Amino acid sequence: MPHSVSGNSSPSREVEDDVLPDAPPAETSNDTAQGETDGERAEDVKAGVQLQDLFNDDEDDEFPASGAPDNKKGNSPMQEATITPIPVQKVDTEVMLAFYQRLFPFRYIFQWLNHGIIPSRDFGNREFALTLQNEAYLRYQSYPTADLFRKDILKMNPSRFEIGPVYSTNPRDRKTLRGGQMKPLSKELVFDIDLTDYDDIRTCCTKANICGKCWAFVTMSIKVVDTALREDFGFEHIMWVYSGRRGAHAWVCDPRARNLPDDRRRAIAGYLELVRGGSQSGKRVNLKRPLHPHIARSLEILKPYFAQTTLIDQETFCSSEQADRLLALLPDKTLNDALRKKWDSAPDRPSTSKWADIDALAKTGKSSTLNTTALREAKQDIVLEYTYPRLDAEVSKKMIHLLKSPFVIHPGTGRVCVPIDGRKVEEFDPLSVPTVFDLLSEIDAYDAQHPAGNNSNATDIPEGDGSTQLDSDAKGGRRIQDYEKTSLKPYIDYFRSFIAGLTKEERVGKRERDDAPKTGGDPMEF
Repeated sequence: MPHSVSGNSSPSREVEDDVLPDAPPAETSNDTAQGETDGERAEDVKAGVQLQDLFNDDEDDEFPASGAPDNKKGNSPMQEATITPIPVQKVDTEVMLAFYQRLFPFRYIFQWLNHGIIPSRDFGNREFALTLQNEAYLRYQSYPTADLFRKDILKMNPSRFEIGPVYSTNPRDRKTLRGGQMKPLSKELVFDIDLTDYDDIRTCCTKANICGKCWAFVTMSIKVVDTALREDFGFEHIMWVYSGRRGAHAWVCDPRARNLPDDRRRAIAGYLELVRGGSQSGKRVNLKRPLHPHIARSLEILKPYFAQTTLIDQETFCSSEQADRLLALLPDKTLNDALRKKWDSAPDRPSTSKWADIDALAKTGKSSTLNTTALREAKQDIVLEYTYPRLDAEVSKKMIHLLKSPFVIHPGTGRVCVPIDGRKVEEFDPLSVPTVFDLLSEIDAYDAQHPAGNNSNATDIPEGDGSTQLDSDAKGGRRIQDYEKTSLKPYIDYFRSFIAGLTKEERVGKRERDDAPKTGGDPMEF
């Protein structure tokens, strides 16, 4: 019999020459601060200081003083979001079991990891690690088929589970093997972005809390990393997944990525690493010129985010501590002293004004030692230090690293770890991701409105399909899976389309390998 949701779904149960713009017109900032900024700019104009004329060459627009670039796409809905900490909702064992029985997409997880519908070593020798409800941690679990995978998860009812590599032998047999006989063969190239790594520069939230303003750091990181993986390494099948609370994971699923040895994984992680050292370790970005094409391209992506997120949403340089940090990153002592004097006289000066002050005071010529090229490059480095992705590189360097599975429930928030559509990354709102309580309530509501589907037309489906109850579609007799009754549907539909594209490439690649003459070339070269 299908697991009844009624009564169990209530949340009440425990359960090289870039234009680096200043901030856009501060429509979302404090009116007083904006009025002060406009007045000070007017005084600068009267004094003959045209900030946009700082550099008397073709790079005059390097650091314009007025507003930010046109945002043709408009502000993301997340940029306007208020600070809303994610509530803690304990997920009890009954609710978790109902989720696995009715909503978890076992069949699609199997197809994703198996790279086809016929069971293969890609799935059978894959390691799963289960965290049980009592916090016990079971590693080296493996399943030959999707049905056995589903049966074991329903039996163990873990609070979550993680995915590891494909081994040369079945991971369950490791105790019977001699040392070195069980070796990792393949695994998706993975990346991890966590907002706690931004705690030294985000002012709205700390630790596990997030809001729309600081989620922008994840958005900009996804755009930079995804672009580099596609354009610089040629990867195509990249799936981003919300971690359930304060971050995102990338799964690079191309066959070439899955077969990368650890030394090449380390090389890619190093290629993407830029912000080094702790928050108190001095300058964390110190680049040689001319800029590497990847860095120059990333700078173009990140400039609007620096203008909006750093200068307006976060007001990063408003505090005296962060203002001192900013001064420490500038190259000229005389300029720094003049800026410090100006800012000390106006403690509440907004970040947009402080950023504009750098160019304004440089233009006055008070510093005879100022090198305008060095200043421009320092400002580029500052933009990157405050916006460039901060990745947990250790996650990416080793094939044996485990990573939380998509579609599991985050035990602290009750939210589903859903895929993020890379084509709409700026529209993704982590605070709108459904919780397990929402989903089970949506099934109850749907079933109440379609009682016929719960009687003669209700049926159990083969195990492994990720649901225990289907309803009849009045239009064509098609059976409706439980996830289709809920707000989880667009996420699973996106996952299915991702799997379809990956599976298609697997089939084409297999035919090409079967037809190609044998050569001694290195298939790992890229």
